[in-house]
Amino acid sequence: MNTPLAVVVKGWPRLSETFIAQELVALEAAGHAFVIWSLRHPTDKKRHPLHRQLKAQVNYLPEYLHEEPHRVWRARAVAQQLPGYAEAYRVWRSDLRRDLSPNRIRRFGQACVLAAEMPGEVLGLYAHFLHTPSSVARYAAIMRGLPWSFSAHAKDIWTSPDWELKEKLSAAHHGAAFGATCTGFGAKHLQELADTPERVDLVYHGLDLGRFPAPPDRQLRQPQETVRFMSVGRLVEKKGFDRLVAALGLLPSSLDWHWTHIGGGGLSVLLQGMAEDAGIAHRITWRGACDQPEVIEAMRASDLFVLPSRVAADGDRDGLPNVLMEAASQRLPILSTPVSAIPEFIDHGIHGLLSEDSPEALAESLLYAARHPQKLAELAEAALARLRSEFRMDPGIAQLSKRLSAMLQDR
Repeated sequence: MNTPLAVVVKGWPRLSETFIAQELVALEAAGHAFVIWSLRHPTDKKRHPLHRQLKAQVNYLPEYLHEEPHRVWRARAVAQQLPGYAEAYRVWRSDLRRDLSPNRIRRFGQACVLAAEMPGEVLGLYAHFLHTPSSVARYAAIMRGLPWSFSAHAKDIWTSPDWELKEKLSAAHHGAAFGATCTGFGAKHLQELADTPERVDLVYHGLDLGRFPAPPDRQLRQPQETVRFMSVGRLVEKKGFDRLVAALGLLPSSLDWHWTHIGGGGLSVLLQGMAEDAGIAHRITWRGACDQPEVIEAMRASDLFVLPSRVAADGDRDGLPNVLMEAASQRLPILSTPVSAIPEFIDHGIHGLLSEDSPEALAESLLYAARHPQKLAELAEAALARLRSEFRMDPGIAQLSKRLSAMLQDR
């Protein structure tokens, strides 16, 4: 099968990035042929059902250059014979002067391998994330004289320096043929940095509702029953779970509650220690990484989905987390925060609850949710209706497919 497109990703497969798998499966269904090039090997032990649906071949670039020195040096020798190598080297050296880091050096080595090993029929590159994967794609594209494009999400936008974003969005600096990003908030920022705003499209990930079971008819929780909170997300600063644990510790002892968390992450020990110190560890279940069927089962057994996103100290933040739409697909009421693009899906008091990310405000919102099950049911119904009418996957895939086809045809 011809593979006119090379797709560059950080890692494959990753449970925390099912929105990428959803998109790539849909692009295959739309007729696009591609090979995936991953910068990292998988670390998750479980796989999402979507990963098993994808037919594309997956190749792994050297995660660390010193681990595959012969492959890297062989590829560089091939890359040096490519017509655009000298220009790619010049661009990389300019970047390196402003970002003298091992990661920047690794990006160029990976780009040499990518440029050398991509089959000759490749007509363009498409990278998921605007930071490292797009740098590798950009350098390799220059070497091969090919167009490249990207999909940007959250951290890659908000923790990248403006000089780098501007150059990746400028035709004069071998920038992307086009870029897509999944929030209006992020799209506005990138459009302001681009040489032309038309270079950047707003493409919501949306949700492929065909992958999810029909939402259950939920019974209202009775006042004497335990209120079941749940969250899905990596245990990292921007998800705000430290604030949530502190908030749970502020709930009155008269409230019978339990919180279930799904996801891994580096703050696991810290957060579990916070729960122990607050005397609430017995009310919390830490489930770690779970696959989609397990997540759906947990959502159906819960009364409130909580995602207390916030802006991290380094500027990192969520975009529009797909897990909010997944919760809405199961008629699960939502409590989140007005960070980044979350208000693009959730209007406070209409489709869910949006709280400040302080422990006190979150505790107040949790208590309100526990005491008003009828109101929460109305919010969940409104969120489901909005999901079905405005946040389906199909329109975004159609726009992305059109852009990719135009990029490859222009070639």
